[in-house]
Amino acid sequence: MTYRLCIIPGDGVGREVIPCAVAALQRALPGLTTVEAEAGWDCFRRTGSALPDETIAQIAACGAALFGAVSSPSHKVEGYRSPIIQMRQRFDLYANLRPTRILWSQASQTVGRLQAVDLILVRENTQGLYSGRERLQGEEAIAERVITRAASARIARVAFELARQRERKRVTIVHKANILPVTDGLFRDTVRAVGASYPEVAIDEMLVDTAAMMLASQPARFDVIVTTNLFGDILSDVASVWGGGMGVAPSLNLGEGVAIAEPVHGSAPDIAGKGIANPCGAILSAALLARHYWKQADAAERIERAVYGAIESGSRTPDLGGQATTQAVAAEILRRI
Repeated sequence: MTYRLCIIPGDGVGREVIPCAVAALQRALPGLTTVEAEAGWDCFRRTGSALPDETIAQIAACGAALFGAVSSPSHKVEGYRSPIIQMRQRFDLYANLRPTRILWSQASQTVGRLQAVDLILVRENTQGLYSGRERLQGEEAIAERVITRAASARIARVAFELARQRERKRVTIVHKANILPVTDGLFRDTVRAVGASYPEVAIDEMLVDTAAMMLASQPARFDVIVTTNLFGDILSDVASVWGGGMGVAPSLNLGEGVAIAEPVHGSAPDIAGKGIANPCGAILSAALLARHYWKQADAAERIERAVYGAIESGSRTPDLGGQATTQAVAAEILRRI
């Protein structure tokens, strides 16, 4: 079987970690063919577009893409829009999956009560405050928070389908309906309505501030979390601490017929070019593509076991307290695959 992948290294350390992830996929999926495309801040400065039409066409042709990182400016730049947000909207990548689990036994021995941490955060990826509806009106800056019943229902179905395949079969709805009764009230009620069709899955709900506290102190209580765009972005970063931090955290943007995987970390300009970026987040993101897009669970498990085994063996970049280089960690992972 042939698997087609569009490779988009992007900016900064993306150029260092994405080749490692591609090598892992090629080892686990021998039928993989690749094309390379460009996107990001450097691309914008060179071409005037952060996401060229040629890149969009390549993603559409392949169906699957692996994206590295982007160095988006913190100030408004005329004509610039984040390429990953553009990709999510262009291809209607409505579901963002971000799993977290304790990775190595040393951590479990240190904090024994956390051994059972194995959660996945399902984030609505197209609406909320990330819709891009911002404007200046006189002395006011206004952002619109759009939540629709249709988008809430489809992200709920993703969460419940995942939960029914997992051992604990529990979905936690995270919201702020006590303060945002219209938008978050609609989201919560719609998710609960969808959940009625999944009697085998338990449902509970939690305010977002409580969820942040619980993720920081008792993460093992969660199985599948479903939430809105901004809340999901923040909470998944909180949860990533238990899996080794941002350098290890993977994610997958999933739509109908198109999926784009990306490590959660940014372009990390402070370490770019030094050869010490952690490749694990990118490699685990590639595993998410194998599992959820190509439906190759065996290949995904081989990659995941190799990553966990490498970390367990002490092959760690400086962010995990080790001294290994990007290439050394990647080589150990490839050996284990």
